[in-house]
Amino acid sequence: MEKSRKAAGPVSLATIAAATGVSISTVSRIVNGQTHRASPETVTRIQQAVESLGYKPNQIGRALKQGRSRVVAMLTANLNNPVMAMIATATEAALRDIGHVMTLCDTHDREDLQDEYLQAMRSQSVGGYILVTNIKSPGLADFVARGEPVVFACRPNPYAADPDAPGAFVGIDNEAAGAAAADRLWARGCRSPAVIMPLEGSVVTLEREAGFCRRMTELGIPPDRLARVKAPGLSHLDVGYAAAGTLFAGRPGPDGILGVSDQIAYGVYRFAMEQGIRIPDDCPVISIDGSDLNGWIAPWLDSIHVPYAEFGHHIVGQLQAIWRGETPEAAILPFHD
Repeated sequence: MEKSRKAAGPVSLATIAAATGVSISTVSRIVNGQTHRASPETVTRIQQAVESLGYKPNQIGRALKQGRSRVVAMLTANLNNPVMAMIATATEAALRDIGHVMTLCDTHDREDLQDEYLQAMRSQSVGGYILVTNIKSPGLADFVARGEPVVFACRPNPYAADPDAPGAFVGIDNEAAGAAAADRLWARGCRSPAVIMPLEGSVVTLEREAGFCRRMTELGIPPDRLARVKAPGLSHLDVGYAAAGTLFAGRPGPDGILGVSDQIAYGVYRFAMEQGIRIPDDCPVISIDGSDLNGWIAPWLDSIHVPYAEFGHHIVGQLQAIWRGETPEAAILPFHD
């Protein structure tokens, strides 16, 4: 018997039809389990061709034919941030595995855009919503009140009845991550620390700052030796650059800095490089995100690693629980320090 050979290129229903000498419609019926209209010999021939050529059914196309929406809308902010791209990529792959498709919207952290996208997606009767970032808005409050199928990631539901039980949410313990960053700087001899965060901080950046400052205080750093610098702007690159200008304007400067995101740390590094300040030799910088890009573009950066690539699986699992009529519990994933 001739050994089965997988096809070199993509295998479609047309490929199977050409290999077996039957129509595409006949192949389609048999692949979908409708074997009563074909002879046993034809069914066997097609099934053998499916196996030998390595045909995989198009789960997305099959799902969309079932009469209910299999489209899920993801709303996030600032897609130029690699973190957002990592979460979107992981979630899209997890949705595709269960026969769903994803549409992606960038709210730029603007209330009006967030509500506009929520309304637009609702008018398209999408099957679920994922808010990777969110801000309080009338539209979001309405969505939560109506019990729409929404999963939150990174930033929890701002309208949760019990903040300690946010429901459908995927994230990390940001305060603990901030404390871990403090421990790491302390171990490197940092005794005049600084933390940089956006002036328009989210719950994520506020919690990371709070955990860092609390831990530094526990370690014995007096308040007057702990610099907290905020800078305006939606771009964390700009925030880090501007805040570094403030920090290094006087002497002596800090002997260790936490940027509450990788991009803030990149901005700090750019300013320090322009001023001849050597990082990490003169001042180590630590961040919280741990992008895979750091090994390529920021080997100087010490970063707490957040498992963003794992978010997608948990997000989709929580959506499926909501679709089954269940109330999922929050998934607080471990970071790696």
